[in-house]
Amino acid sequence: MTVTSNIRPLQERDNQQLGAIIQQVLKEFKADIPGTAYFDKNLYELYRSFTIPGAAYWIAEVKGKVAGGAGIFPVPGLPPGHCELVKLYLLPEARGLGLGKQLIAQCLQSARSYGYSHVYLETLPQLEQAIPLYEKMGFNYLPAPLGHAVHFGCTIWMIKEI
Repeated sequence: MTVTSNIRPLQERDNQQLGAIIQQVLKEFKADIPGTAYFDKNLYELYRSFTIPGAAYWIAEVKGKVAGGAGIFPVPGLPPGHCELVKLYLLPEARGLGLGKQLIAQCLQSARSYGYSHVYLETLPQLEQAIPLYEKMGFNYLPAPLGHAVHFGCTIWMIKEI
């Protein structure tokens, strides 16, 4: 059976659904803890956050419904030419369809188009399905975080040169 899916830019109308998806996924993996995106003050206003220069966010739709997304963001304190891969979350029904790989590929393409040379990410061991994907997509482990980490609950840091 073929599942209809689509990757498109974040729109303002996605704010509530996307915030709820992020919290649902973090709760599913028992990562709804302080220092994670679960408690981000702008979680239900992501469209506005991603309108700044050097930022982009992509929505994954499955059968016409928002099923998750991922973005890049110029996090303060990162070295020149670096952005962060942020808020990659997919609902259970959207996993295993290749959407995570497509979202990361779209984010890497956006990062290149903005002139970034490296994409950095922070994650948690609880998000065990994402970590092998990051590895397959060419991200390498770092011994410590870069920049001014907002999500102090993250204990895995990775980077990819693009």
